[in-house]
Amino acid sequence: MSDKRILVIEDDPDVRRGMQIRFNANHYETWFASDGVSSIVEARKHNPHVIILDLGLPAGDGFVVLERLKNIAELACIPVIVVSARDIHPNRERALKAGADAYLQKPVDNAELLSVIRRVLGELQDESGVYEL
Repeated sequence: MSDKRILVIEDDPDVRRGMQIRFNANHYETWFASDGVSSIVEARKHNPHVIILDLGLPAGDGFVVLERLKNIAELACIPVIVVSARDIHPNRERALKAGADAYLQKPVDNAELLSVIRRVLGELQDESGVYEL
């Protein structure tokens, strides 16, 4: 198992299970939160290297979670990849302005998601620093 930890903040159990299978197969340690409240607790507890964030969450939507993550010193530097089924316009721009490192539209392609994860973790390089697939 890799020493890289991913926190997936997603309320859909089927999506969580799919991501767990995908990430474990690629040697990432995976942790989960299913709502806005538990997401901050889990981020502090597991100190992930990257966070996958859905926008449509109970108990505080993804934008609230993103704002909280970026306002907590020990969590602010963790790259956040937003993965959402919400309309891409204007949500993508809003997420990137709020501090997300990437925005991917659901359903997300496995190879694209893994590529973005590798880029934000510094395993692949991109000159722009913002990853949009």
